[in-house]
Amino acid sequence: MSKALTEMTNEDLWALFPIVLSPHNPQWTEQYRQERELLEQDIGRERIARISHCGSTSVPGLVAKPTVDILVEIRSGTPLDAVTAAMERAGYLFAPQPDKPPPHMMFMKGYTPQGFAQRVFHVHVRYPGDWDELYFRDYLREHPDTAAEYGGLKQSLSRRFEHDRDGYTAAKTEFIKGVTALARQAYGERYVIPE
Repeated sequence: MSKALTEMTNEDLWALFPIVLSPHNPQWTEQYRQERELLEQDIGRERIARISHCGSTSVPGLVAKPTVDILVEIRSGTPLDAVTAAMERAGYLFAPQPDKPPPHMMFMKGYTPQGFAQRVFHVHVRYPGDWDELYFRDYLREHPDTAAEYGGLKQSLSRRFEHDRDGYTAAKTEFIKGVTALARQAYGERYVIPE
């Protein structure tokens, strides 16, 4: 009998869920749309300020881990325990983020004791904000040369950090911060939600 995911060490999880990149799949956009509808129903449209497809699966032509990242910005005053309960009912695992204060919450779906399911999602739940991920995504969408450079970096790092997600993420940070700074300079306050 295999261990439950919650009983596994990071090393166990990284062995079971290695860094694997896939060519861009246009179906990721449809998977996002379908999951967005479910999230709106489960969390409640009235509690959501904005939902966005972010991460590499949201950039046409970019290689990516086949994990659809979704940013859900909930309205202030939304009970966090209600959000957690709704996400768990929808089949998501809550992944505590001890270094990031609530409501910076992370939920994952598509992870099984046998490995990845056919569809994998990461949902990041936060209060409305001017989030870097949206600027980075837009810059890559509008600058294919930068997206190609990022894709090359990811491929190189995936070989080096196949079983070390933290190392893979850390090694991309400098590139992401540099591009995000360019995006913020180019786009101003594109994602500020007026109160």
